[in-house]
Amino acid sequence: MSVTEWLQRMHAGARQRNYVGTFVVSAPGGDLSSARIWHVRDGEQQIERIEALSGPQRSTFRRNQSVMTFLPEAKVVKVEKRENLDLFPNLPDKQDSSIGEFYDVRSIGKDRVAGFDADVVQLTPHDGLRFGYRIWSERRTGLVVKLQTLDDQSRVVEQSAFSELQLDVPVKAQALAQMMANTAGYRIEKLELERTSAQDEGWTLSAPVAGFKPRSFFRRPAAGGDKNAAMQDRTVQWIFSDGLASVSLFIERYDAKRAPRDGVLTIGATNAIRRRLPEPANDWWLTAVGEVPQSTLDAFAQSLARTR
Repeated sequence: MSVTEWLQRMHAGARQRNYVGTFVVSAPGGDLSSARIWHVRDGEQQIERIEALSGPQRSTFRRNQSVMTFLPEAKVVKVEKRENLDLFPNLPDKQDSSIGEFYDVRSIGKDRVAGFDADVVQLTPHDGLRFGYRIWSERRTGLVVKLQTLDDQSRVVEQSAFSELQLDVPVKAQALAQMMANTAGYRIEKLELERTSAQDEGWTLSAPVAGFKPRSFFRRPAAGGDKNAAMQDRTVQWIFSDGLASVSLFIERYDAKRAPRDGVLTIGATNAIRRRLPEPANDWWLTAVGEVPQSTLDAFAQSLARTR
């Protein structure tokens, strides 16, 4: 199958099956996290519950685009809208036929993961702007049961896999919906993103980053929930994707009193850079985040320009 055909099969497997499993994410440096996942497809609705098994207590519920995160220790529920679920491959609604221009795919064998037979394929990028992937896809459904993210030397920078999985289990969508609605005793904090555009906000890329297309542009709430903050001082988020990897650019006014120094951060496959933009946009601060090499984030930062 082509790259697109493999990804469409995996995309459908992640969204159309009912399953319950324990999902573990690890990185070579020793970082390890795990979560229990319940996923239900009920007609046009997808409902998911993710219970963190490591780190601070946290329960996240997703119903289509609605996301609620329960933080029991703080007695807070964070409510937001997301355009898609965080499931690999996180393909847009309209399939991007250009993915094959940036990745090659080849079958590298068969294996077993969490008791299920899986086909193993490798996606190799054509350039250094994106990571490669080694993917274990459950043979019957296409569900991704294991995923390795690879650098340009084919070294694993992050691995995620089901350590235990039950497919087609009779999970009731209504039961998850009731848990999602039970906010008694919690303070509700709503993150309301306002859709806008790069043109309207005065931003552009002087040179595109190959393969990465703009997906959405949002104005985010002011820090501390100050609804009276000047609109031009609000943080904006510009999201790009090549159909697999995504990059978010967070742009805000530079404030010398609270801005940290320029820096970089790497956690597994996720890289982040923070820097003050050069003149004539030096009164702005950029944070770029994505599951891409740091050089890709640098390319975005160097290309970002103010139009007014």
